[in-house]
Amino acid sequence: MRKKLSFLLVLLLVFAMVGCSSSQSNTAEEDSDGKVTLTLWYWNRSLDDDLLAKVKEQFPNVNLKPQKIDGAEYKTKLQTTLAAGSGAPDIVAMNDWANEFLPYTDQFVNLLDYGADELKDQYLEWKWNYTLTPDNKTLIALPIDTGPTALFYREDIFKKAGLPTDPAEVSAELSTWEDYIEAGEKVEAATGVKMFDSINRVFTQYISQSDSVYFDEEDNFIGDGGNVKKAWDLAVAVHEKGLSANLVDGTEWNAGMNNGEIASFIGAVWTKKILEDAAPDTAGKWRVARAPGGDGNNGGSFIGITKSSKHPEEAYEVIKWLMSPENQLQAYTTMDLFPSTPGVYNDPKMSSEEAFFGNQNTTEIFSQSAENVKPRYFGASYSTVNTMFLDQLTNVANQDLDPDKAWDEVLEQVEKELSR
Repeated sequence: MRKKLSFLLVLLLVFAMVGCSSSQSNTAEEDSDGKVTLTLWYWNRSLDDDLLAKVKEQFPNVNLKPQKIDGAEYKTKLQTTLAAGSGAPDIVAMNDWANEFLPYTDQFVNLLDYGADELKDQYLEWKWNYTLTPDNKTLIALPIDTGPTALFYREDIFKKAGLPTDPAEVSAELSTWEDYIEAGEKVEAATGVKMFDSINRVFTQYISQSDSVYFDEEDNFIGDGGNVKKAWDLAVAVHEKGLSANLVDGTEWNAGMNNGEIASFIGAVWTKKILEDAAPDTAGKWRVARAPGGDGNNGGSFIGITKSSKHPEEAYEVIKWLMSPENQLQAYTTMDLFPSTPGVYNDPKMSSEEAFFGNQNTTEIFSQSAENVKPRYFGASYSTVNTMFLDQLTNVANQDLDPDKAWDEVLEQVEKELSR
């Protein structure tokens, strides 16, 4: 029987360390002045600090104590704390791995019990369903931000290659991945510039556009074919045609972008800031269009309440207020956290001409993308399995490993992991 690996292994390890203690700490206290104290865990830039500071004004009876935790350690710290049965916060932010906790709903307050269903229409449906159990009976978190994807491209390089440069025309002519690869061949022939930064991104972005990936809703592994195989074959095609610069995120990627070595990539809305910081010399040369192959999502976070909280009603009111459309709009203007509440997408505060992108209002593109993401089920072992596939693609790109052999090997690795 397949087990939920990554989370379960951590649970077993921690239970062994703590002696399977069943005690839970009093994480929410009542101060001497009658106020309720609520603790909150989050990582840098996952929540708007200004909004957190306003909680005490909005809720005079609540003393909110936010604790900012290093992002690299965050997930493991949360897993081990929940497994230990003590020390968990009342309120917890979760990244896009939040759905890996769905098999462990006993660790979280069911927000539907507090009327969260009344808020459903405020949020993108696919985003809402992300932390909803398949039987629709338990919701473990409210949506924070999203990571809608789009095509980032160099307008000047596309022009030299004889490709369209207007975003709408680019979206129309490069509507499929096959169109995109063909355009990459034109760019390579005309300019010598690579269309793709890495084949891992090709794989990642294809599956982000898909309605099913590694597991079905019964947690059966389906990644030996379907959309995963299609994503793999596309990535291999890009590699075999020599259209990828094999640059991963980091110093080499930054230099490649700034030096004009890459003509395009599909990325999430939060990549805008990364690109601006990485490639200041290319300011004004980039544009954004709807992505080849369809709209997708990469990233975005959530906020929930742990079962250890002794004041779940107050905690729910706090997170409901924090995640209201008005406050998500503020978080976008101050933190670039793209809202999961589509009702604010047409607000003037969401729109602006961006000099780095040739004065294009890219919010229009990302808003359209966010509203057209396909819902999909991830499963508790998504991250573990996804890493295996990406590692093998890296071997294909950097070690010229035979793609068919690499495919067989990664399926063997996955089978071994899931049978533990």
